[in-house]
Amino acid sequence: MRRKKGVEKMISVKEIAGITGAEVIGDPDIIISSVKSIEEAGEGDITFLANRKYISRAQETKASAVICSPLLKLEGKTTLIMENPYLGFAKVMQYFHPRKRATIGVDPTAMVSDTARVGVNVNIYAGVYIGENVVIGDEVDIMPGCYIGDNTVIDDNTLLYANVTVYHDCRIGACVIIHSGTVIGSDGFGFATDEKGGHHKIPQTGNVIVEDDVEIGSNCSIDRAVLGSTIIGAGTKLDNLIQIAHNVKIGKHTFVVAQVGISGSSTVGDQVILAGQAGIVGHVEIGDRSIIVAQAGVSNNVPAGEIYGGSPARPMMEMKRIFAVQAKLPQLRTLVKDMQKRIEALEAKLRESKGKQDHY
Repeated sequence: MRRKKGVEKMISVKEIAGITGAEVIGDPDIIISSVKSIEEAGEGDITFLANRKYISRAQETKASAVICSPLLKLEGKTTLIMENPYLGFAKVMQYFHPRKRATIGVDPTAMVSDTARVGVNVNIYAGVYIGENVVIGDEVDIMPGCYIGDNTVIDDNTLLYANVTVYHDCRIGACVIIHSGTVIGSDGFGFATDEKGGHHKIPQTGNVIVEDDVEIGSNCSIDRAVLGSTIIGAGTKLDNLIQIAHNVKIGKHTFVVAQVGISGSSTVGDQVILAGQAGIVGHVEIGDRSIIVAQAGVSNNVPAGEIYGGSPARPMMEMKRIFAVQAKLPQLRTLVKDMQKRIEALEAKLRESKGKQDHY
């Protein structure tokens, strides 16, 4: 197959199978040069199919190969069969679109303290500030306008996009990605109120620890602990616009979706999903592998492996029964008003009958 104009990488279906662990049905020697959607794919492209409702589109696609589940059969197509085709798609995308790094070293406009220690092959872009006693590992990229406070440690292969702020004494692990506008280590919301209603700040003397392989979206705020550490566990992924309060501990490989708010000293387990706009009160525990659905308000502990929804959050089956009743509230209101009228009529008759009995 002729190399397409501008194509940087080409790989055979057999090699893709080696990367993804998929089983090939069809021609393993087909050459793939890019990944595209079912609708846009053409010769030399690979696409993926994870949802049965798109099977007709996949059957019509011009793609040279399709990654799909063993439950989704495609006729006359070279397919790579795997139980989790979305994971296969991710691995192929990583192959074709690896992290690209410039080699600029330290920009002359960056301000790097003489006491900072910077590893090898590090890029520090224009307008960056690196404070006292900061330690930066190897292969780190710090994009324009970032601020790194004193005594902070950033481990190898981490990427900070433009205008990320990391306050003093924080620890950022290896292979972490932090997107623009995020603030790590700002003061937790801690105040003591006196008898006159005045608010007195409680010094926030702890830090934030972000463990390895975490990704944090844009415009998130992760507050430092009052004492000890706010912790984001290894492999956890945070979406955009998330607030994590002081002394929160989030476990490993957890998903936190956009606009979630977690109040102080709460603990979130491993492999949890907190869906969009969920709110968590302070000092509660959310067990491993549990799911909090969108816009739920969690006010009590959630057992491991449970699905909770609603506000206040309840087990999902209970919440579904509540939702079912809520949908019938207009009819129930009419029924109750009708029953009330009937009861009032019966009571009036009883009073009338009792009055006649008393007369005699």
